[in-house]
Amino acid sequence: MARCLPTNPSALLLAGVVGVLAILLSATVVAADANPFETATEAKPYNEIDRLVFSRLKDLGLAPARPCSDAVFIRRLYLDVIGTLPTAREAGAFLQDRDPGKRAALIDRLLARDEFADYWAMKWSDLLRIKAEFPINLWPNAAQEYHHWVRACLKDNVSYNRFAQQLLTSSGSNFRVPPVNFYRAMQNRDPEGVAQTVALTFMGVRAEKWPKEKLAGMAAFFSQITYKSTAEWKEEIVIFDPGRTNAATVAVYPDGKTVQLSPARDPRELFADWLLAPGNPWFARSFANRVWSWLLGRGIVHEPDDFRLDNPPSNPELLAWLERELVTSDYNLKHLYRLILNSKTYQLASVATSQSPEAEANFACYPLRRLDAEVLIDALNQITGTTEQYTSPIPEPFTFIPESQRSIALPDGSISSSFLELFGRPPRDTGLESERNNRPSAAQELHLLNSSHIQRKLEQSPKLQNLLQSKAAPRDVVSGLYLMILSRYPTEAELQTVMDFGKGDKSAREALLDVAWALVNSAEFLYRH
Repeated sequence: MARCLPTNPSALLLAGVVGVLAILLSATVVAADANPFETATEAKPYNEIDRLVFSRLKDLGLAPARPCSDAVFIRRLYLDVIGTLPTAREAGAFLQDRDPGKRAALIDRLLARDEFADYWAMKWSDLLRIKAEFPINLWPNAAQEYHHWVRACLKDNVSYNRFAQQLLTSSGSNFRVPPVNFYRAMQNRDPEGVAQTVALTFMGVRAEKWPKEKLAGMAAFFSQITYKSTAEWKEEIVIFDPGRTNAATVAVYPDGKTVQLSPARDPRELFADWLLAPGNPWFARSFANRVWSWLLGRGIVHEPDDFRLDNPPSNPELLAWLERELVTSDYNLKHLYRLILNSKTYQLASVATSQSPEAEANFACYPLRRLDAEVLIDALNQITGTTEQYTSPIPEPFTFIPESQRSIALPDGSISSSFLELFGRPPRDTGLESERNNRPSAAQELHLLNSSHIQRKLEQSPKLQNLLQSKAAPRDVVSGLYLMILSRYPTEAELQTVMDFGKGDKSAREALLDVAWALVNSAEFLYRH
């Protein structure tokens, strides 16, 4: 079931919050509406996505949620597009902007920021299993080169079909030809294992469930791959070797068509030509569905890597339209992102009108999702002005990471921290979306509530110390802290609650830490909404 935020914002402050806060803002304090999560208007279609989604909801007798507020939108968009919280200044400027086109303009600005490449390289690194250590064993040289190449492709908006073709057909040293690592970053390098990885990554299919003869037919395209070691430790050359013992001479595409393999041409190129053809029933469709899932919390086919006949799309027309848009735009990734992000469907509030499973499956509201482990620790570091220490089983200098680097930009899944492990960062062993676990646990809640790790970040925070030393009016102080942590202004009820508690006998420092601690432990901070 999709869960939604409470409509009473005062419930987001934990009992016992007290405080007099300090922040010096150039803007005049503005209190949020009584309900800061949604607007009072009804959602109306903006583009074809909305017409297809709202029509489906109408057929089911369901109403979409109301549009989200500007405060919800800016926070959601920053987290979904660049994996980063807006600063207090960015949030305040957006909320005070009266331009009706400000949402579309913000989408364009975020798609152009460097953090876009950082965040989506992280998502692709999960999918491509970019990890130096066991069981993938790329070694840091290769893992970091591979990550750098993926990030550069995203930054340059390389078309998705070209990106996939390079991964499928490259040959050479895994240290010097980064996409070659696609064939190394998998636990099973037998032809059947490679075929399963290719199907999962580019077709959204779990081929291990196919009949043996169907998997064997596809595996033949990868039966002539050879791995050769060099004098450099951990380096391997991946090449097409037509003379490989027991290599297949006939291959079968997943659609049943047979092809005779020739020593004159790498079979991987034949498979790539078939896969990347505009009419292919898997390639563009599965990726459009995956992007939708990344942005909307679940796929039109759910799970996004489980396409099969008995798992049909909840809205076939919507999936077909997204697929066509991706193909006709020459596989332009940012074009697909813009379409989805500008839709009213994406911009619905998380306050559902129905708790029906059909409402969730058909995107009647934006679903609550806990922040990814990397995004959460980066957010905590951003609002406190602190850093994180990362470690790896592989010794320095290969895995040295400055503490100031953000978690979303880590180039190697072997470089981690106890926080990332506790909060469900995927091990990058299989490439399955389900490897990432964002379900909250008691251990996570205790860590946020009680750990010395979080307490130190708050107590040693230079940002909170600066707030403490400022001479702003109390209402400015409360507003500043809310903007910094929740990306919105407090409601009048919240302002009054904090002001009343601030009349107690705690010191200003204790009060400041109490309120900051309460806000970072609220559902509003911990979840995308």
